[in-house]
Formats: sequence, C-alpha cells, structure tokens
Amino acid sequence: MEIRLQKILAQAGYGSRRKCEELISEGRVSVNGTTAKLGMKADPELDQISVNQVPLSKPEKKIYILLHKPQGVISAVSSPDRRPTVRSLIDLPGRLYPVGRLDVNSEGLILMTNDGMITHRLTHPRYQHEKEYRVLVVPQPEENQLEAWRKGVFLEDGSLTRPAQVGIEHLDSEGAWLRVILKEGKKRQLRQMAERTGLQVRRLIRVRMANLTLGDLPPGEWRYLQENEIKELRKTVKEKG
Repeated sequence: MEIRLQKILAQAGYGSRRKCEELISEGRVSVNGTTAKLGMKADPELDQISVNQVPLSKPEKKIYILLHKPQGVISAVSSPDRRPTVRSLIDLPGRLYPVGRLDVNSEGLILMTNDGMITHRLTHPRYQHEKEYRVLVVPQPEENQLEAWRKGVFLEDGSLTRPAQVGIEHLDSEGAWLRVILKEGKKRQLRQMAERTGLQVRRLIRVRMANLTLGDLPPGEWRYLQENEIKELRKTVKEKG
C-alpha cells in the first residue's frame, strides 16, 4: 500500500517526519532510481527506496490469516494457564497477533496478522467497522427486547452501547438465533446486552468483520486471506480513515 515517503523513512529510523522531509528536499532520497520529491508516495514492500544511495531494508512481510476460533480457546498470543490460544492453533513462525477479541466461550472469525495499521484501524472505536454475529438466545425474545438492542443498552459500567442492527434469523424450541451487527466491541458486549434485557446467550459466533467473512471454515482451521480480500480490506480501512 502506498504511503507518504517521509512516513516510510521515519518508520525506518531516519528521524522525525520533518527531518525526513529535509532529506527528500535535499535530493538524498530516490525511489526506483528516480530522485524523490516532497509529496511523493511509495509502497515499501514493492518499491526500491534509497537514502544517500543506500537501499532501505524491506519491511517484514505482512501476513493475513483468517481463523475460526473454537470455544475454549483464548484470544491471545500466550496465556498464563494451560488453555490453548489462537496463536497456538497456527503452526507458523514469526509474529502474529489477533485483531480484536472473542471471549473464551465465543467462537468464530478472528483475523491474525502482523500488520499494525490494519489492527489499529479495525479495533479502534473511532472507525466503527462492522462486526456481524449469529447469537443463540433463550428464551424467545419479545420485540421490545430486540428494540432495546436497536436503541442502545446500558452496560454494567454505565456506558451506553451504540445502536445495533438485530433481527431474528430463526426460532428453535427454546429460544432464537439472532443476526446482530455491531460497530463497536466492548468487553462481553453481546452477553451483557442479553443479560440486561432478560435474555441469556447460549452460543455466540462471529461470522464477519468488515469485508471478511467466516464462510464454511471449520472450527480450529485457518487459511491465508486471498489477494482480493487483502486489497478490499486495505481499501476499507483507508476509506474509514
């Protein structure tokens, strides 16, 4: 992804952005053999950037993995107890971190990556990326209970949730499967919303985050994101910025 040249240089350790702008203005920076100018953008993964004719080292290759987290697995890289973590499910070397969290009893889509910008954009509340869930609640909800979810629910800490999109997917003998879309991710939010409106969550599955969908990926399995998914994800977070 193309970003401003002075930001690339600053991240590579050439000083503040102002100092890096001076390097560019002095003609000491080139991109693919051409002297750079202020305002130029480059892709650090694809373009050859040099300072004083010394090439910058290529950044760590970005990895994007979609994982179906099963119940009983912790959304963390490591854990003080013996329960498995999402990182332990992926037998690959290198740094990988979960984007957002699902509590240990929840399941579904987790993005694992070493891309800090993507992680920040998908998790920071200001960007309001959609997260979609299938939620089994008991008993069968009344319309006024669902309407409370749509208007906002006060949680245990006194905060008010943003309005959620919620509808009944189908009823079962004791309760109902709901389809819920949130634009935030407070701790145990859906479980608290249920509790505060007289419902109980029996099962909770995240099926979508931004443009990424869980599909038919089995619990405990993972796959690399396809190139078109990565491009769309980068486009989505850039537009929200």
